[in-house]
Amino acid sequence: MSHPMPSFGSFALLLGLALCVYTLFSGGLALWAMANGRPLAIDPARLRETSRRAGLMSFVAVSCAAFALIYAAFTNDYSVDYVLHHSNRALVWYYKFSALWSGQEGSLLLWAWLLSAYGFVLRLRHKTDITLTAYASTILAGIQIFFLMLLVFAAPPFALVPGGVAPADGFGLNPLLQYPEMVIHPPMLYLGYVGFSVPFAFALGALMMRYPGEKWIHITRRWTMVTWLFLTCGICLGMHWAYAVLGWGGYWGWDPVENASLMPWLAGTAFLHSVMMQEKRGMMKGWNVWLIFITFMLSILGTLLTRSGLVSSVHAFAQSSIGNWFVAFLVIVFAV
Repeated sequence: MSHPMPSFGSFALLLGLALCVYTLFSGGLALWAMANGRPLAIDPARLRETSRRAGLMSFVAVSCAAFALIYAAFTNDYSVDYVLHHSNRALVWYYKFSALWSGQEGSLLLWAWLLSAYGFVLRLRHKTDITLTAYASTILAGIQIFFLMLLVFAAPPFALVPGGVAPADGFGLNPLLQYPEMVIHPPMLYLGYVGFSVPFAFALGALMMRYPGEKWIHITRRWTMVTWLFLTCGICLGMHWAYAVLGWGGYWGWDPVENASLMPWLAGTAFLHSVMMQEKRGMMKGWNVWLIFITFMLSILGTLLTRSGLVSSVHAFAQSSIGNWFVAFLVIVFAV
């Protein structure tokens, strides 16, 4: 029995991964050649442009994968194991849509899709500062590769039901997650988590190219503000959900996953305030770079707590080997 949509989604993820690998290596090679004045068989500026275009196309590929999973949920395709466990025929349309982020594989796909969307906007706005944006684009491609490798190898969202026989109905969505705010809260939180990747990429790029002045801060000011606002909205919605649905002793007795989201918010708020000092007085340059690095790593840590089963929560997932991937990624980021 053929399953066209799951096969299409799996192919789209593989294509997205291949495009991101090309973006990372071709972009990195072009920037290395331009920085060191080394000749290449192909013009480095042209190679850098092909890297940017591959990055743009990776957004299209990951969008196709996200569409395939949503389509499978709306068409009640219970041959897909993820749809079987997170949806059923009785669910109203907006809860079927939220099935995309109600489980481990789907939420990782949402993360990868939002990251590719941020990268898409960044690459479209490359003329702001072509070289610095090229560095940021290459770094973002490296982060995208991590999440796409997770989706392809460790937590495939399009895995078929064992035995190949599709059940007549799915198991449905966790009743505690069937709350209107939970349709908006996770995307908002993820827009905040993922968004900090952009100022992180610009900060790391500025360090790598020894970029003088504060231009990277001017470029990322809007990115950081919008990301911070998304994260703030996400935390407030999650806080109210934990209060209204779980009732764990008021606004400060939050679910552990909601508490984890507060850590990058605190670091991001500190970063937003301290960059003003750098802009006005030229102070705290090293401190600002470390603050945005810490904010990004806390965003990854918050995701690790949810995905690895380290904490007990309504919307943390069971023990899985995926936590080891996140620990390895955090170690690599810290080492870089």
